[in-house]
Amino acid sequence: MGRTTSTTRLSATESLVLGMLIARGELYGLQIVQESQGQIKRGSVYVTLDRMADKGLVSSRQEDKAPDASGIPRRLYKPTGHGARVFREVVRKRAAILGVPVPAV
Repeated sequence: MGRTTSTTRLSATESLVLGMLIARGELYGLQIVQESQGQIKRGSVYVTLDRMADKGLVSSRQEDKAPDASGIPRRLYKPTGHGARVFREVVRKRAAILGVPVPAV
């Protein structure tokens, strides 16, 4: 059974994360923290991303690392088609409530 956008709710943090991912493509968790300029904390970003993955809003993959690179590979996140549709619907609804033009998304 397919997901419906009208029943998927977004928190303010989820909306912020989806907007960043839609604008930038793939990001890893600490990039999201940095780009949120303090709106998303380091301790909550992965909890939020896991919840969004459970809702089908984002998908992730482990980055490819060069054989000589040190450290563990990062997990990269990107919006799913469902996530992009939900985000566009939320943006349209917020614009209608505020009585402003719908921004291009």
